[in-house]
Amino acid sequence: MSPRKTATIAVRTGIESDTQHHAVVPPIYLSTNFGFPAFGEVPKYDYTRSGNPNRGLLEQALSELESGKGAVVTNCGTSALNLWVSAFLGPDDLIIAPHDCYGGTYRLFNTRAQKGDFRVLFVDQSDTQALESALLQKPKLVLLETPSNPLVRVIDIAQVCAKAHEVGAKVGVDNTFLTPIFQKPLELGADFVIHSTTKYINGHSDVIGGVIITKTEQDSTDLAWWGNCIGATGTPFDSYMTLRGIRTLAARMRVHEESAKQILAYLRSQSLIGRIYHPSLPEHPGHDIAKKQQSGFGSMLSFEFSGSFEQLKHFVGELQLFSLAESLGGVESLICHPASMTHRAMGEEALAKAGVSQQLLRLSVGLEDAEDLIDDLEQAFSKAKEFHQ
Repeated sequence: MSPRKTATIAVRTGIESDTQHHAVVPPIYLSTNFGFPAFGEVPKYDYTRSGNPNRGLLEQALSELESGKGAVVTNCGTSALNLWVSAFLGPDDLIIAPHDCYGGTYRLFNTRAQKGDFRVLFVDQSDTQALESALLQKPKLVLLETPSNPLVRVIDIAQVCAKAHEVGAKVGVDNTFLTPIFQKPLELGADFVIHSTTKYINGHSDVIGGVIITKTEQDSTDLAWWGNCIGATGTPFDSYMTLRGIRTLAARMRVHEESAKQILAYLRSQSLIGRIYHPSLPEHPGHDIAKKQQSGFGSMLSFEFSGSFEQLKHFVGELQLFSLAESLGGVESLICHPASMTHRAMGEEALAKAGVSQQLLRLSVGLEDAEDLIDDLEQAFSKAKEFHQ
């Protein structure tokens, strides 16, 4: 029998695994603790912080989806990153991170570095010379975020992994924007894959979670120990809900992307739109790399609003089918102003270096009908133009 395809793994993991009542869908195990079979005989599960059947099934699904050897599910995406650096970095160790990473990632690494927990260097990883110069400092870990948040910059995973491994560094890739449906970093040379499962993996904006998937069993074992030690692991109910979301992941990602294509075509004709950021566009600097390492372009896109800032605010306020909110990857469409929302923790100087302007808006294209979304954008643009007059 040939290896199962991604969509099949997403749907079938855990199905018919209940041996007590033969439920097709695995039940929720909300118990915080589990009985020992006998004195001195340690069971597979003893306390839910260290292990739980629901979290175990979710970890199995995510590991298989990313072609990994193990996974640790955490209570949020930031917690996954925090677990990663806690497990592998000491005070003298260096991590290289993207200069344009998610604002919460920047805040976490920058604050912990200031406390002396480790050293961090934020680098424009699309600048080959800057990256190679940073690698000469012998980092222990390298984080890639590709496509990046919010400018959807694309980094050549295989190339960076090869260079990082030459200096003894391990590479983790934040794959939140594409999921294993459209990109598999471990197969491109990465050592870890990190997700905020809050986003597309769960897909319904009702569960917070994260995960680290590993290329080796030893790294998985080490992360699991640290996850239990610092209390970073996910809960049974959240794991159950996330696995439920995964079952429709492949179908959802296809529709997200199809709608994003239609919206991109519409945006390119609008007078209030400046530069558009999406890897599917031939003029995008990472277009060729994306075609090589991705099986899809995803549905996250950003653009510069070319009108006044007051028009921008009016435009956002008039939208009816794009909620002004943080996060992404849910069934509902969202619009975000990164500089004042998801990336506000970075500060003006860091935002400027990352290229995140006050005119930048980010769209998470949901699963509403694409024609309705375009109609909504059209009426909001029209009212923004009238506001200017």
